[in-house]
Amino acid sequence: MRLLQISLCILLSFLSFDTSLSSPTPLNCSDTTRLCTSFLAYNPSPHQPISEIQSMFDVLPEDITVEDGDDRGYLFIKKNCSCAQQAKKYLTNTTFTVKEEEGYVYRMVTEAYGGLTVLVNSSRTARAGAVISLHLLCGCSSRLWNYLLSYVMQDGDTIESLASRFGVSMDSIEAANGISDPDTVSVGDVYYIPLNSVPGVPYSVKKGISPAPAPATSIYNFSVNQNHHSAHFPYGWILGSLGVGLVLILVALLVCISCKSLMCCTQESREKDPDRTSSHKFRILRRTSFCNGSGRYLCCKSVDWKPTTVDTGNHQMSIPKAMMTDVLDMEKPVVFTYEEILSSTDGFSDSNLIGHGRYGSVCFAVLRDQEVAIKRMTATKTKEFMAEMKILCKVHHTNLVELIGYAASDDELFLVYEYAHKGSLRSHLHDPQSKGHTSLSWIARVQIALDAARGLEYIHEHTKAHYVHRDIKTSNILLDTALRAKISDFGLAKLVGRTSDGEASTTRVVGTFGYLAPEYLSDGLATTKSDVYAFGVVLFELISGKEAITRTEGKVLVNPERRSLASVMLAALRNCPNSMSMTSLKECIDPNLMDLYPHDCAYKMAILAKQCVEEDPILRPDMKQVVISLSQILLSSVEWEATLAGNSQVFSGLVQGR
Repeated sequence: MRLLQISLCILLSFLSFDTSLSSPTPLNCSDTTRLCTSFLAYNPSPHQPISEIQSMFDVLPEDITVEDGDDRGYLFIKKNCSCAQQAKKYLTNTTFTVKEEEGYVYRMVTEAYGGLTVLVNSSRTARAGAVISLHLLCGCSSRLWNYLLSYVMQDGDTIESLASRFGVSMDSIEAANGISDPDTVSVGDVYYIPLNSVPGVPYSVKKGISPAPAPATSIYNFSVNQNHHSAHFPYGWILGSLGVGLVLILVALLVCISCKSLMCCTQESREKDPDRTSSHKFRILRRTSFCNGSGRYLCCKSVDWKPTTVDTGNHQMSIPKAMMTDVLDMEKPVVFTYEEILSSTDGFSDSNLIGHGRYGSVCFAVLRDQEVAIKRMTATKTKEFMAEMKILCKVHHTNLVELIGYAASDDELFLVYEYAHKGSLRSHLHDPQSKGHTSLSWIARVQIALDAARGLEYIHEHTKAHYVHRDIKTSNILLDTALRAKISDFGLAKLVGRTSDGEASTTRVVGTFGYLAPEYLSDGLATTKSDVYAFGVVLFELISGKEAITRTEGKVLVNPERRSLASVMLAALRNCPNSMSMTSLKECIDPNLMDLYPHDCAYKMAILAKQCVEEDPILRPDMKQVVISLSQILLSSVEWEATLAGNSQVFSGLVQGR
């Protein structure tokens, strides 16, 4: 039945689709600066993993709610929505990764999203692994309602049934969609359901009330036992529950008393035989630990994780004392022995060295059959070591480098990360040929910028505690095999607290010159907007291929002038009123691009970078706004690239995967 519905949607789309995007329009789309919260109704396939849906819509788990009260199995996806200037439609952006063999993008995307997408070119093809930028139809209310829900009309749906299903009036649905005759609605078209509250129930809540655990691959087969056994007041149940509760309390008290006695005996035994504990070879977790998956790696949670000194061969491992109090109630990475670290790095040989920073060196290693990067630090860097441990054990995102584990000795500390095969963004931008890299294409640069922006947005806004990275730069943006970006090096990251002016944390000035915001340099005020400033410099580097601090070009000088890249790019932009008159900006664009880039997109990205490096932090956008802008620039860039279909030097995005 679902296959028949999809086929019908595709057929109708081919018959009725044109570049004017003829789906019903909720409201007049004219204000391109407006941003609203919208919802999209999505009917997943049976046993479709929640992770796949998050990737398809580029959302977090808390952005997904589940339809309650029936067995339709719909999910409601929360997305930011804005007015697209060219299309004059309300749209939201996402990316889709092709998983099957080469095929038509239109067919794959329409089948995946069930009619929510906007695609003009029905003959474009893509190979497995290609990342496709998409528009999804959304709606912004004229403030008559709080939200609009995008819903693809299915066979059997009517305005009356939708009104009953979502608890709204038929008149409001007709008004939102400009429907004069409710009998003329078309199956396969997107209609907008006006809502005053968030639809459905949270995914986690819905899952939690299921009487039996759902399979790991299923996201919506939840059932709720709503049978009422009797109408009379359940005195028997209440009395029985009270009795069971009293028994449990007594048992708990007895256990506590027994544990206290045992601890006293253990302490007395240690006082009598202080050498007894030194015979233990490795005892980090003193109580039973509970392990769960964290990203692709195994992390453990423990009720009590106390430091101890352990003997591993000829080397002692001393776990930092700070871990006694600072890392409780968080996911704990795998603990490696010093011998494992030493062996996997071939004794820290120079051939395995892949980087060196202010806090230590980074080596490549194969540890327990997995390629990893190991940061080696002196024991005096415990503060930075703990900062990375505390943050990366709490936050997990596809655009943040993943912490796998750690090790420690008397003199050194080691952090073990996932390995980024393509190295840092810096090595790909500044003289890439000398480092064995080919120059990045325009599409790759915009995608990298968007990935890094999403990682920053996550730590700024979506974590329980908000963080400022304080050292955003191209050498701290790592690239995987597909050139997707991950932010690394959280040794300087800092928790930010609320103030009357927003979020801020006063601290000593740390970071890298060329990326430091003016207010941070002057008064040490670290805010999310100081990260935005640094990200603006990264955008300028992506555009120009130059370093954050540049030297005077031209003939060799005894004392060449050093200028910030931001000041150079801002001076060029002052003489560029628009993308049609950007001669001075063109002179600053990376010559490695060989003029193979969309000029309007390069101009928009430069303007975005200019906004990020505003002197007044209030005038800078937040990272959520930056993500939206970069998503639009990426989509326009992909559309530009598609028009070149045949130029093998440029057409690298859809067909070749990057």
